[in-house]
Amino acid sequence: MTWADAWVMAVRGIRRRFSRAVLTVAAVTLAAALLTSLLIAVGAARDRVFDAVSKGGPLTGIQVLPNAPDFGQLDSDSARPADPRPIDDVARRRIKRLPGVRSVVPLLSSGVFVVPAPPRGTDSRRAARDRKPFSGTLTGVDLHRVGELPVTVLAGVLPAPGAVHEVAVTDAYLRRLGLHTTDSRQVLGTTVEFGAPRLFTKDQGGVTVRGRWTKATIVSVVAAQGATGELVGSLPQVRAARAWTAASDTTGREDTDRFVREVVGSSRYSGLFVVTANFDAVSPVRAAITKIGYSSSAPESLIATVRRYSTVVEIVLTAIGLIALTIAALGIANAMLAAVRERRREIGVLKAIGARDRDVRRVFLLEAGLLGVVGGALGTTLGYGLARLVGLAVNNYLREQGLAGVAIGLPLGIIAAGVVGSGLLALVAGTVPAQRAAQLPARRAMGDA
Repeated sequence: MTWADAWVMAVRGIRRRFSRAVLTVAAVTLAAALLTSLLIAVGAARDRVFDAVSKGGPLTGIQVLPNAPDFGQLDSDSARPADPRPIDDVARRRIKRLPGVRSVVPLLSSGVFVVPAPPRGTDSRRAARDRKPFSGTLTGVDLHRVGELPVTVLAGVLPAPGAVHEVAVTDAYLRRLGLHTTDSRQVLGTTVEFGAPRLFTKDQGGVTVRGRWTKATIVSVVAAQGATGELVGSLPQVRAARAWTAASDTTGREDTDRFVREVVGSSRYSGLFVVTANFDAVSPVRAAITKIGYSSSAPESLIATVRRYSTVVEIVLTAIGLIALTIAALGIANAMLAAVRERRREIGVLKAIGARDRDVRRVFLLEAGLLGVVGGALGTTLGYGLARLVGLAVNNYLREQGLAGVAIGLPLGIIAAGVVGSGLLALVAGTVPAQRAAQLPARRAMGDA
């Protein structure tokens, strides 16, 4: 018997018992779909968190502040600041030369007076209320390097690098207007005014405050670590605001000096975001930064805990999928045993005309493998679709919480492994029935039939 003859007989056997074959394929499909969707979900989470951690990026970042913590707080994720120490270019270059540091992104901030625009779709009474000014903070980042920062766009697009009339707002701005992150699009396209304060000495004594006002269009809503204020803009915007405030007419007045320090600080940079090469470099880099004399914070304890628990979850979910696939394999074995009992006459005829034991075994193994491959192909396709749907729901929730979404790609390795694995498992399940059919004597098979 040739392989072609064996394929023809295997397909014919499936067609004769089509209903049973459909149920068997359905069981394999559901099991493969469950396993595939779980593996894709776990893989997406791992790619989002752990691959980013191992390769270096925002998740391996350290926020550096212009003050020094106590040296006993090296393991703290929220160090208590001590005496202020300005961050200048010398400190930035020194930190950048530390072993394990991939890049250093400077952060600038300045206190501003904000006059918000009412959200879209609000009535005139609420619009007047939402125009109530407040004191806020404008944070500037290098928008050319925003990919190195833990910035998540919740709605819209980021301002263009160097733009002075575009700005992003944070969830703190939304809260000022009584909005939630789900209402982010209501503020897109509206105009916000912010003014940098400056003190002038009056001729008759005393001081007066004047603002340098800027109108900017809100082009995005973001969630950003290190940007605790309401507005996020380009570095030119913040530099202009800081320069205006820093030029206040102090004339030796201590209260004026204190005002300038409170608004723009006494440091060239408000902070630094240090990106390490990988997760293992976070702790030594933080220790080195502390020795230099600056406080730092990083989510290293959280990430380490998540890594441990995620491994446990991955093992459990994979085991659930494998159990389901094993149950489906038992279904294939049961279906093939029933087929052997029902096809005794056919087996006897094949052996009577010269078919060997391995020829009979081949027919039943091909039949079992075909059921497994078809079920695996359908199951992996269904599992990928389910993973995409779950990913959409998860990403909507993450955006509402101000967190980065999870990308569900097309994992060709998992798809191929699902199809091939289902086929191999079906072959294993069909081994005993195929062996039983092969060892059935022709005379006994004809007699029992």
